[in-house]
Amino acid sequence: MSSKRLSTLWPRDIRGSQNICLSRSATRIPTPLASASVSTRESPMNSIFARSYAQGKVSDLAKNFRRPGNAAENYVAYGMTQKLFEACSSKADYKIPQASQKGAEVPKTEAGEDLGVGESWWYKELGLKPTFSTWSQVTFLHMYLLTVRLRALPTRESVTTYSRHLIDHFSHEAEHRMDVYHDLGSRTIRNKYLKDLFIQWRGIIAAYDEGLAKGDAVLGAAVWRNLWKGGQTGPDGEEIDWAKVAQVVVYMRRSLAELSQMEEVDLVFALASGDKNAGIFEHSESDKKLVEASN
Repeated sequence: MSSKRLSTLWPRDIRGSQNICLSRSATRIPTPLASASVSTRESPMNSIFARSYAQGKVSDLAKNFRRPGNAAENYVAYGMTQKLFEACSSKADYKIPQASQKGAEVPKTEAGEDLGVGESWWYKELGLKPTFSTWSQVTFLHMYLLTVRLRALPTRESVTTYSRHLIDHFSHEAEHRMDVYHDLGSRTIRNKYLKDLFIQWRGIIAAYDEGLAKGDAVLGAAVWRNLWKGGQTGPDGEEIDWAKVAQVVVYMRRSLAELSQMEEVDLVFALASGDKNAGIFEHSESDKKLVEASN
């Protein structure tokens, strides 16, 4: 695959930075349970039985979550992580309108990446470009936050199961975007991208783990390398605004604190429902104010 073709998704420097981090390292909520629908013609007793059945299923879900190593856990893990991944992927979602227009030319960034359209805080407030590279890095960031929380599961086998399903869901979505948005019809080429993305994911875990252990300055440097590609200027060509990097660090710290206070099943339902009152994975003005107050 030529370097020119590779640059349409993400530049080389971001892949290199992940390899450096990795070398320095020592190392679907289930499909929503269909609540029994009760018609208005059913008796009150039937309604009570239906509610009891639905509540029992949620109870069974919680029990299966804490039974490591069985087939039920693997099934539940697949469904739960699908919903968790969707919450991660939606944060920096983007579209490429030209992809559905025959013969239309897709705009490019200065680095040669396909440029899309995005409306999230990550684009509007932080000024990042709506590209495949940005989507993958922001999605990885949120997957990392969930990975830290999932490390609290009772056994190593459970952590491995949930982590594996989470990256599998990312791979499926990434390949879909390559095909639909970026006209990469060759499975061989897509597989090369996916291998590269997996290496990036391993490097991201190492880099963010180091940042959590060593402090905000190290974590901020990891955010800068991954989201801003380690450049001295932002996507708009102006000198990088380090306050924006600090906002992401505060966002990560707050999200981790809130994730740690929630039970696994409650976490899944909160993220899957898009409950903004939960405050997790949602932009908060308090993050920005905290950064401004510290300057």
